[in-house]
Amino acid sequence: MKYIVIDTLGSDQGPKAILDGVKEVLENNSDIGFIIVGDPKLIEEYNFPKDRIKVIETYETVTNYDNPVEAFYKKDKVSIFLALKEASENDNTIGVISSGATGALMVGSIKYLLDKNRTRPALAAVLPTIDEGKCTCVVDTGASIDVGPHQLVEFAHLGSEFMKKLYKIESPRVGLLSIGSESTKGNKLVKETYPLLEAEENINFVGNIEGSKALDHLCDVLVCDGFSGNQVLKVTQGVASNLIREIIKFGKKSGKENEAKMIAGHLISLYDFESSGAAIMLGVKKTVLKCRGSSGAKAIVSACQILINLNSNKTYFEEVFDK
Repeated sequence: MKYIVIDTLGSDQGPKAILDGVKEVLENNSDIGFIIVGDPKLIEEYNFPKDRIKVIETYETVTNYDNPVEAFYKKDKVSIFLALKEASENDNTIGVISSGATGALMVGSIKYLLDKNRTRPALAAVLPTIDEGKCTCVVDTGASIDVGPHQLVEFAHLGSEFMKKLYKIESPRVGLLSIGSESTKGNKLVKETYPLLEAEENINFVGNIEGSKALDHLCDVLVCDGFSGNQVLKVTQGVASNLIREIIKFGKKSGKENEAKMIAGHLISLYDFESSGAAIMLGVKKTVLKCRGSSGAKAIVSACQILINLNSNKTYFEEVFDK
C-alpha cells in the first residue's frame, strides 16, 4: 500500500472539502491509502476504511499572516510541518498535498525534504499553450519572491530536469520572463541572469520571453522569480475565466448559445484549474503539491491523481491534456 500524506488544515474551504476529495480517491483507487493530518473526530465522521488510512492528530496551522520560519520553531504541531516530516520518514509515502500557506510549505520542504544537491526548492506550474497538447513549465510560481541570478539559473536546471523526466523532452528550451525579447530588456535581475543562462552548460537557453508570449510555446521552461511567476499564473486564470464568461454572455445575447457553449467547453477543458491547479515543488526528495487555498474536492482528487500518475511513471497531468 502506498500512501498520500494530506494536510486538511489551512484551506480556505475548510477540512471537509479536502476530506470529500479523499473519500472519492479511496473509492476509486483500491491500492492507495492516506495519512491524514488534522482533526480525528471530523475524519472519523467519514467512516474511511481503517486499513487504508492513518491519522496524525493536530489542530494547528500557519496562516498567510504568520511568519513561517517563526512558526516552524515555535509551534510544535503545525499540520503542514507534520505532513512533510511524515513524508520524509515514511518510505511508503508517494507525496504530500496541501492547500495551506505557501511560505510554510516552502520552509517545511527545506527543513525535511530538500535535495542535498539543491540550495532551494521552487514551485512549478504546468500550463497549456497555443500548441495543442503542448505545455510550458513556469518556475517559480510563488515560493521564492525575492531571488538572485544564480537562483534563477538553478530554477532553469530544476525545470529542465522536470521536463526531461516527465515529458521525455531531450533538450527542453528555457526562456527567461522579461518585458522584451531583446537581451538588453528587463530589470536588474533579468539583465544579470541572461548572460549566466546563456553561458550555462546543459541549459538550452532560447532568450527572453515576453509575458504576452508566455503561452505561445516558445519555450518548454519559463524561468522567473516567484512574484512574477505567480502573476503569470493568476492573470492566466483570470483572463481565461473572463473569456469563458464573455463567450457565454455573447451566446445568450446573439441567440447562438449552442455554439458559445461548445467554444466555452473547449476553453474550460484547457483551463480547468480545478483539474490542473496544483503546483509542484521541485528540488525535493518527495513529490509535494501545492493546491490553491480555494481548492475544492475536485482539485484535491486531481492532485491525488497527479501523485498516482507520477508514482506509476505516467506523464504529469496526462489525463488533463488527453481530454
